[in-house]
Amino acid sequence: MTREIHGTVADGFEAVRDEFSAFVAEEQPDYEGQLCAYVHGRRVVDLWAACEADDVYGVFSSTKGAAHLVVALLVQDGTLELDRKVTYYWPEFAAEGKGQLTLRELISHRAGVVGTDTGFSRQELADDRQLAERLADQRPFWRPGTAFGYHAMVIGALTGEVVRRATGRTLQEVYEERVRAPYGLDFFLGLPAAHEPRFRTTLPMTLTAEQRALLDAEAGGPHTLTSIAFNRHTAEPTDLEGLPNDPLVRAKGPASVGGVASARGLAGLYAAAISEREGKAPLLKEDTAAEFGQVHSVGYDLVSRGHRAYGLGFQATADVHHPFLGAGTFGHAGAGGSQAFADPRSGLAYGYTRRRIAFPGGAAAENDRLAAAVHRAALAG
Repeated sequence: MTREIHGTVADGFEAVRDEFSAFVAEEQPDYEGQLCAYVHGRRVVDLWAACEADDVYGVFSSTKGAAHLVVALLVQDGTLELDRKVTYYWPEFAAEGKGQLTLRELISHRAGVVGTDTGFSRQELADDRQLAERLADQRPFWRPGTAFGYHAMVIGALTGEVVRRATGRTLQEVYEERVRAPYGLDFFLGLPAAHEPRFRTTLPMTLTAEQRALLDAEAGGPHTLTSIAFNRHTAEPTDLEGLPNDPLVRAKGPASVGGVASARGLAGLYAAAISEREGKAPLLKEDTAAEFGQVHSVGYDLVSRGHRAYGLGFQATADVHHPFLGAGTFGHAGAGGSQAFADPRSGLAYGYTRRRIAFPGGAAAENDRLAAAVHRAALAG
C-alpha cells in the first residue's frame, strides 16, 4: 500500500525522505507520524504522513527533555547548583534518610524514590506539586546515591519542586517563559485550551499473540520495583495511552510524562538548545551542554532491569539508542515511540512522533533507521 508523504527536505537530505517513505509503506494501515530535523539551526527535514504538520501528540517521557533543559538553564544561570544537597532547596526532602542526596544525584536517577508504597491516583499523576508532597515523605527503595533506576513517573515532579523552591515559579512556568514562547515551539508542558483541537488521541499498541506473551512475561509482580516505578501496583494501574488522553494531564503538563508536541516542536527544542536560531544564541553554552550530556549513571538500571545510561536529566542517547551519534548526545525518548535529541558535535537536532504506541514501548524501532539516515546526511553536508 502506498501512502502519501508530505513535507520537504533540504538538498542532500533526499535519502531521509526515501527512508521515511519506505518505513511508512511497511507500517500498519492506520500509521500516522511526523519527522523533523535541524542541522546547525537550519531545518533540513520536515515530513509527515496521515496527519497534519502541526498536529500534536502525547510524547510521554520525551517531556523529561524539556523539563531538564529548564534545570540546565537554571544551573547555567547560577540559580541552581548541582552539588548542593536537595535539602538546601527543599528541606522536607530529608525525611527517611534522603538528606545527603545532591541535585546532581537526583537528576541522574539515583534518589531511589521511584514511587510510593501505595501508588498515585490519576489526579495526583497530573499534578507535580501533589507528587512532590507525597514523595518527600517516602522511604527510598535503595540507599540514595548508591545505585540508579529510572524514576519514570516522578523525576519531573522531584526536580520541578527544586525549581519551584529556588525560583518561586513552577518548572512549567519557567519553561513557557524561557523556552517555548520565545521560539514558538509546538511543545507544551500544559496544553492551552485553544490548542486542544490540534491534539491527536494516543492509540494503544496493536499486538500479535507473541508480542502479548513477551510483554506479559516481562511485566513481573505488582510489588516489584518496576511496577512501583510505573504505578502499576495500585487498585487502578496506570495505562499508557490513558495519560495523554486525559484532559487534566494535558492541561497540567506534568514534567515527567505530560508533554504534548509535534515533531517540529521536539526538534526545535533541541535546535534551540545547541544552535543559533532566529538570531538568538544557543540556550546552552557549550560547557553546560557537555556537562548535562556527560554520562552520570551507567550500567544496570534497577527499574528497567537492563543496561541504561543517563546524563543529567537526559538520556545519554548515543549510549542507549543510537551508537552512531556523537559522544555527549543528549535527549529523551517517550513510551509512545517519540524520540528527540541534540548531537552537539554534528549540530543535529532530531524529533519524531507517532500516534499509535509502538511495541514494546520506548523509542520506536523505526528511529534507528530514520535517525541514522538523518545523521549520514548531516555529516555529508
